Amino acid sequence: MLLLSAPPTTKYFSVKCTHNVQYLISPRPEETSHLSPVPLTDNSVLLISMKEASDHENDNKLSVRYYDTDKNVLDKAVLHFTAVEICLDVDADRDGVVEKNNPDKDSWKWGPRGHGAILLVNCDSESVNRKRPDSERDHVILSSDVKDMSPMMLRTKGPAKLPEGYKLILHICQSDAEKIRVFLAASGSHYPQVLSSAALSCEIPYMGDEEIKLFVEGIAFPDKNFDGVIRIHLSLLEPICEGIPETPIFTDTVMFRVAPWIMTPNTLRPLEVFVCSTKDNYKFLKDMKRLVERSGSKLNICYESMNRGDRWIQDELEFGYIDSPHHSFPVVLDSPRDRELNDFPYHVLLGPDFGYVTRVPHRKDVSSLDSFGNLEVSPPVTVNGKDYPLGRIIIGVAFPTASKGRNMTQVVQDFLWAQTVQEPVALYSDWLEVGHVDEFMSFVPAKDRKGFRLLLASPDAGYKLFKKLQNDGYGEAKLFEDIPDETPISVNEILADKQFEAENNYVQSCIDWNRDVLKKELGLEDEDIIDLPILFKLVDDNDQYRALAYYPDMVNMIVLGKHLGIPKPFGPKVNGTCALEQEMVSLMGGLGLSCTFIDDFASYHKKHGEVHCGSNVRRAPFEFKWWNIEM
Repeated sequence: MLLLSAPPTTKYFSVKCTHNVQYLISPRPEETSHLSPVPLTDNSVLLISMKEASDHENDNKLSVRYYDTDKNVLDKAVLHFTAVEICLDVDADRDGVVEKNNPDKDSWKWGPRGHGAILLVNCDSESVNRKRPDSERDHVILSSDVKDMSPMMLRTKGPAKLPEGYKLILHICQSDAEKIRVFLAASGSHYPQVLSSAALSCEIPYMGDEEIKLFVEGIAFPDKNFDGVIRIHLSLLEPICEGIPETPIFTDTVMFRVAPWIMTPNTLRPLEVFVCSTKDNYKFLKDMKRLVERSGSKLNICYESMNRGDRWIQDELEFGYIDSPHHSFPVVLDSPRDRELNDFPYHVLLGPDFGYVTRVPHRKDVSSLDSFGNLEVSPPVTVNGKDYPLGRIIIGVAFPTASKGRNMTQVVQDFLWAQTVQEPVALYSDWLEVGHVDEFMSFVPAKDRKGFRLLLASPDAGYKLFKKLQNDGYGEAKLFEDIPDETPISVNEILADKQFEAENNYVQSCIDWNRDVLKKELGLEDEDIIDLPILFKLVDDNDQYRALAYYPDMVNMIVLGKHLGIPKPFGPKVNGTCALEQEMVSLMGGLGLSCTFIDDFASYHKKHGEVHCGSNVRRAPFEFKWWNIEM
């Protein structure tokens, strides 16, 4: 400006301004008086700013006088200013309140001293009659829906209107527009949509000294090609001349991170237990009801009108939640198994403040490993100095060197990895006929050490127990004595079967491989692991031999606080007491846990599942906030 407006013979200049205008001359002049003429050079720069917003248009000005060699006035240039304060604000300090112009609002930092706004995926359903996730709607159907969204504030201060031709534009990029929508809080309960994949920008009316409230809605969880971070921009556009587009002279940016879906481990407080009612599981339901009552939880029964004969409710869904400083709610992850229980997560669980998410693979990619008995999560752990305060997700896959094998479908794995805060651990589970990690492992709470124990199925522990029974003179004690249509077998017969022993040696080697992975990835020592006496048998599965539990698989239990619901093993009796039950009571009693043995032999075990497979638990969320993780 100095050189462009100066007469050709100019050698000096001086500056004068109104009280609300500030300026800085560079290079800094030597003269002590701010009104003294200073040399004008090719490097002279005049930096201008305003102390506060204007009351009226053009209510402030700055003038520049130009002088010749003798400091005679050659000319004068006058600039008129209208200062407008424009600010796009979010809850960047994560306290549930939208603060004003936080300097960190356009970035994200993990940890308790971090910053960055948080966005929930609006995946619950405010509508009861025409149910579907609100994220699939392009409008707000009830005013209560905005509590699932993140508030954003546009604050302006200045004259009653902008100078002619100037505009305020809210805008997002195309890739972010596929992940969010933005609504404007208008009069009453009206919330017009202003940004979406169909509208990347919108003019926002400037209203002087006003606050305009907006709501940002997440419509996509983090996934393979989406890190969860989105940005929203507010730009002030300046007109140039007719026929030429306006240009941005100021842009303010805010950043959000989409809240991840979080799983809950066995060590968290149980809230609700879900089981299915079928024609043949009356006794199972009766035992489960007593157990749930003792735990203080709520029992929900899915009747045959909904389950259509599908009893494996653990396999159909996984409970989790999403959380932000302003709101949180449970979210069910629906598995891609799509059997008779397929409608239950959507039609029964989805509702106000109860969200739903699923991942849809190509049907040819789906196997038994996509059922969610093959999806677990550890309690919080520390591994080589790195904290996992929300635990680590555990999935089962094929052995790494296997050329053929079943795997959890890639779209589900991608989703789990993208949540970031519960970094998954892959175990080898394809050696099992059903192929689920819950067939050989579980977690129970403990008051010492790391706050939990890892339970592992162990054929070695089973043989050790049976050999002790034989040495103590109980070799003729029989398994399965009290089960109709089941042939009892003695301890001696089991120990004499070398083929059976070889099969269990193979199973033990598979479990030992996983044991080493779990010790390494969860930072465990042998003292953190309890081996349960469980034997397996191999069955021919399309010319591949895979394992099934020989008697009810006690590790496949339901954990409700200090109350454990364990499959009744029907083991050999010593003085009228099942030796397998007695061993479990001894192992769990040392942790202050009580054992309830549930008869699931005919209704679940014979159908290749157990108590855990036939139940599901919604638990309280972590008190720890995911955004406080140190990454």
